[in-house]
Amino acid sequence: MSLRSTLAHSFKESFAKKIALMSSVLFFTLLSSLNASAKGDLTKQAPIEVKVVLGDKNNAMMFSPSTIEFETGKLYKLVLENQGPVKHYFSSDGLSQSVLTRKVQVNDASDTPIAEIKGTIREIEVYPGFQAQWWFVPVKAGTFHDLRCSIKGHTEMGMKGTIIIK
Repeated sequence: MSLRSTLAHSFKESFAKKIALMSSVLFFTLLSSLNASAKGDLTKQAPIEVKVVLGDKNNAMMFSPSTIEFETGKLYKLVLENQGPVKHYFSSDGLSQSVLTRKVQVNDASDTPIAEIKGTIREIEVYPGFQAQWWFVPVKAGTFHDLRCSIKGHTEMGMKGTIIIK
């Protein structure tokens, strides 16, 4: 073998190894960037479920719990369940102005979705024995002492609370 063909062969091997190394680095870089974007992609988050009971079977005027905490940047599924014999509202201007709503979902008795409401939500009315789900991401921190049931007399009888967004 001549010197020229030996050098050419050596160059090809070296070049092939460099290409293989660069391909591996590129592959792992792309793979890690896909994982990084999924972590920051809010559409890929599993919702954190928070349940709030409105009233009870003895017609108590209350939210349970009466203090609810959320964190900005996380997806929540707020389940509002009316266990009382009368309808109730879940109303908080502070909360509605501090979240981006994905949807409000209404399910039938077998928990099958039957309706979704999109857009800005100011309050949700829940009928006795039913529930609604409010899916949202808090985007503004604050403490709001304006949670109430806006049906006449319910707030005065104790149906009020506090929402904290950290």
